[in-house]
Amino acid sequence: MRMPAYPSPAVPAPSGAARACWIEAPGRAAIRTGTLGPLPEGQVQVRALHSGISRGTEALVFRGEVPQSEFERMRAPFQEGDFPAPVKYGYASVGRIEAGPPALLGRDVFCLHPHQTRYQVPSDAAHLLPDGLPPPRAVLAANMETAVNALWDAAPRLGDRVAVIGGGVVGLLVAWLAGRMPGCEVELVDLNPARAALAEQLGVGFATPDAARPDADLVLHASGHPAGLATALNLAAFEATVIELSWYGSRQVALPLGEAFHARRLQLKSSQVGHVATAQRARWSRGRRMALALALLRDPVLDALISASSPFDELPAVLARLAGPDAPDTLCHRIDYET
Repeated sequence: MRMPAYPSPAVPAPSGAARACWIEAPGRAAIRTGTLGPLPEGQVQVRALHSGISRGTEALVFRGEVPQSEFERMRAPFQEGDFPAPVKYGYASVGRIEAGPPALLGRDVFCLHPHQTRYQVPSDAAHLLPDGLPPPRAVLAANMETAVNALWDAAPRLGDRVAVIGGGVVGLLVAWLAGRMPGCEVELVDLNPARAALAEQLGVGFATPDAARPDADLVLHASGHPAGLATALNLAAFEATVIELSWYGSRQVALPLGEAFHARRLQLKSSQVGHVATAQRARWSRGRRMALALALLRDPVLDALISASSPFDELPAVLARLAGPDAPDTLCHRIDYET
């Protein structure tokens, strides 16, 4: 007689404190210590290995520039507190499961969780890293997911001439993905000429705004600056589409919608990762989209997008530097945790 199958009991979570980074007031962050409770059924406990700073969004949050109308829509999945502060924010954590179902113990995962040394989340919120993806590179997963969604919204066609404005992490990932489409000619456009070498590594062209090639079939803007969006409109060909990826928080943006905007019948379209792109939504869940993003990160060329790292205890000072007026020219800044 066959015995009934029962799920294996979860391995209990080890005791210990959990330390997290909180924005205590606009322009000021600190590390707070708390204690995790018993592990709820259906959850796993993760010990953080690395996390990534989503520079554009986290700088806006750090400075207190989330508009009140967006307080709810801008909440991160496991955020604590409320905007503008105190708030625990972030969404690019990579860790190792240390408690939960035995089959998951020791597995490395990506989670849309704030910067924290240990945390508990539902099992389906811990996305297993595929073979061949090292944990330090996996901090790019949220950015890659944004880039994937942007290209779904943009729908490039074979042979398109594509301009990507802004050589930050999201812009570079968008350019890299578009450059892998057969026949597409991709040009990364950025004010910083040092991005040319990185564009070459990723297999795409490069130009500064004054030298960029006009008449692009498709333009994606990810610089975070209104001047970059004006450049995007200027480079778009007749009846081309401009995809806007930048989020400006509470800043007002003036655009040149006179001039040739109407005569060239341009389309300006927003893209945001909070929803799966319309064209894919009937078939793709967020989990399936994240699995794709993680699989795409297996290419070691993408290590070039992580340009700095710091230990967790330095995170409050790192956030202040990256959000300040003299911010360093950093791409992804990775935070490393004690192992």
